[in-house]
Amino acid sequence: MKIAQVTPLYEAVPPKLYGGTERVVAHLTDALVELGHDVTLFASADATTRAQLIPVRDQAMRLDPAPFKSDLAAHMIMLAEVLKRANDFDVIHFHTDMIQFPMFERYANRTLTTLHGRLDMKDIGGVYERWPEFGLVSISDNQRRPLPHANWKATVHHGMPAELYRYCPKPEGYLAFLGRISPEKRPDRAIEIATRLNRPLKIAAKIDAADKVYWETVIKPLIDDNPLIEFVGEIGDHQKSAFLGGAEALLFPIDWPEPFGLVMIEAMACGTPVVAFRCGSTPEIIEDGETGYLVDTVEQAVAAAGRAHLLDRAAIRARFDRRFSATAMARRYLDVYADMSARRPFARTLTNSSVAAVREQKSFAVLD
Repeated sequence: MKIAQVTPLYEAVPPKLYGGTERVVAHLTDALVELGHDVTLFASADATTRAQLIPVRDQAMRLDPAPFKSDLAAHMIMLAEVLKRANDFDVIHFHTDMIQFPMFERYANRTLTTLHGRLDMKDIGGVYERWPEFGLVSISDNQRRPLPHANWKATVHHGMPAELYRYCPKPEGYLAFLGRISPEKRPDRAIEIATRLNRPLKIAAKIDAADKVYWETVIKPLIDDNPLIEFVGEIGDHQKSAFLGGAEALLFPIDWPEPFGLVMIEAMACGTPVVAFRCGSTPEIIEDGETGYLVDTVEQAVAAAGRAHLLDRAAIRARFDRRFSATAMARRYLDVYADMSARRPFARTLTNSSVAAVREQKSFAVLD
C-alpha cells in the first residue's frame, strides 16, 4: 500500500525533546515500513525516518532560532506539496487537525485524519459539520465526546516501538512526573502527593512560554521550599528509560480531558505503574490494579502511590507489549486503510495482491 503521512511541523519527527504528535507519527511511519508498505513522510528536514522523506521546511519550528516565523505559512507550503502528489497514494494520513480540509475536498475519500488534541473548544464543531466527508480517527473513545456525530472511522490508541524503552525490574524509590508544567497537568498535585508520602519526586517537564507565570508563581515556590522535590527539566527519549524505569510510580494527576497521555504508556514500557486521576482517556489506558491505579482525589492518590510497589512490573511491561506497541498501532491503522479502500468504488484502488496483503496483516492484529 502507498501511504502518505503528513505531520505537524512544530517538532522534529521524532521530537528531540518534548513532543507527542510528531513522536507518534514517527513510530507509526516506521512500523508501517517494517510491515512492508511504501510510506512517504512529509515533515521538516530534521526528521529521522525509514520512510521516504519529503522535506518541506529546513527544521522543526519550536527549536528554530529564527525570531520571526509563520506556522500557518509553513503548513500551507507543506499541504501544497502533498496536494501535488495526491494521486501517488492509496491513503493520505493527516495529523494536522483540520487545516487541510478546504484544499483536499476532492480527495476526501482517500484521506484519513487523526485528531490528537482536545475537541471541546469553541468553533471546532462547525468545522466537522462543514466538511463531514473527511474520515476521522480518535486516539481515545473519550476524546470523541464533544463531537459524537462526527465522521469517526475508528479509535486507535497510540503505540511505541517495544525496543525504545528498557524494562526496569527494580525501581530506585522515587516518584516521577513527566510532561509539561501547566495548570491542567497539575504538577502541584504531584508535589502534594509526594510530600504527604515523604517520598522523593523527580519532575521532568517542559515549560512553555504561556505557562511561565504559572511556573514562577505556583510551582517553583513549591519546589524551592521542598527538599523532596527535584526539578530535572525537559528530557528526550534517550533519557526516559532511566528516568521512568527508576521510578516506583509515575504520577499522572491531570485535571482536564486528556485525549491520550503518551507518558502513561512510556512508563508502562519500563514496567513502571501509573497513578492517574480518572479523567479523559485514563480509564482506557490504565487497567486499575494491574498497570496502575485510577483515583479521584489526592487522598486516593497518596494511598495508591504508597502501594504501587506491590504491582508486578513484568506484567505491566507485558501489557504494554500486547496493547501499545508501534506494531499493534500500525496494524490497527491498516484495518482502517483497508476499509477505506474497499468502500471507494470510483477512486484509484489497491491492487488485488495489495488488498490480500493488508487483509492478511489485519488477521494478525494485536487486540486489547
